[in-house]
Amino acid sequence: MELGLITFADMQPETLSGRGINAHQRIKNLMEEIQLADQLGLDVFGVGEHHRPDYAVSSPTTILAAAAALTKNIKLSSAVTVLSSDDPVRVFQQFSIIDHLSDGRAEIMAGRGSFIESFPLFGYDLEDYDELFTEKLDLLLKLNKTEKISWKGKHRASIDDRGVYPRPYQQSIPIWLAAGGTPASAVRAATLGLPLTLAIIGGLPEQFVPFVNLYKETAKKTGKDMNALQLGVNNHVYIGEDSQKAGDEFYPYYATMMNRVGRDRGWPPLTRRQFDYSRSPGGALMVGSVQQVIDKILYEHELFGNTRFMAQASIGDVPHMMTMKSIELFGTKVAPVIRKETGFKIENLKKVIQ
Repeated sequence: MELGLITFADMQPETLSGRGINAHQRIKNLMEEIQLADQLGLDVFGVGEHHRPDYAVSSPTTILAAAAALTKNIKLSSAVTVLSSDDPVRVFQQFSIIDHLSDGRAEIMAGRGSFIESFPLFGYDLEDYDELFTEKLDLLLKLNKTEKISWKGKHRASIDDRGVYPRPYQQSIPIWLAAGGTPASAVRAATLGLPLTLAIIGGLPEQFVPFVNLYKETAKKTGKDMNALQLGVNNHVYIGEDSQKAGDEFYPYYATMMNRVGRDRGWPPLTRRQFDYSRSPGGALMVGSVQQVIDKILYEHELFGNTRFMAQASIGDVPHMMTMKSIELFGTKVAPVIRKETGFKIENLKKVIQ
């Protein structure tokens, strides 16, 4: 199973109007996180796209291009590219360049995003939410397969037998579909034969088993190669040497972040009791000791048969050194055990997926 990290580059909103002081430091810290992940031998690093004051990265491709020059082996992905409000041609071109800079390590994780700020910012109507994503994903997939294309859509100018350059270093760029549990997303990914990443950031992981089964069953019904099916899962993760201490030091930062987001969405404030329940063995939140996180990752692997696990490891305003320590523990103590426990023969992996 591949193991990696995801970040939204959470940050404290700027206190000085017109200045990017906090963003400057957060981006510097982010580059250190990516370098550390590469040095630890992790498989993939994903960077999110947001257009809000509490996140530092609005252009994942810029960060990933810089990371390509600073890393050697780790795959570099968006997490996600908000495709509905972007232009697929530019997305493809930018990731092709990252692919060259990294000698073939670029990936795209396409999704509709968890916030809506990009729609009015770039002149799109939220009433076209589903239509925009469907149309733009279709164009991106065609660009990835064919050098010259002819394409016609409703929300973007048509393309008449034009080539899009540069072509990537790889034969094609891996494109994953990101989802939060909506059945339509599982059906879409399976029908298109795309690898799927599922974000489990609340509730109980077992509640997502029907979603994963729908993805697998739809892929099988539509004649996809089940041996090639890829499924990723990501959770919020914070690892400490001691379980109680990890929970105590992480909770204030996590609660602040969740409550800030919750105010926009009408959620009640997060209590310590809810936080501790989510940390319990059956909960989605992976906060605790090395062994607790190992047990939870393996538990989800039993539930889903996933081929990739992504830890969302820099959340809220957790101090940089705490995040770096958590990443170090993930790479040095969690990853070796997970790889050993999931390193069974490919024949068994095929059975799990099927």
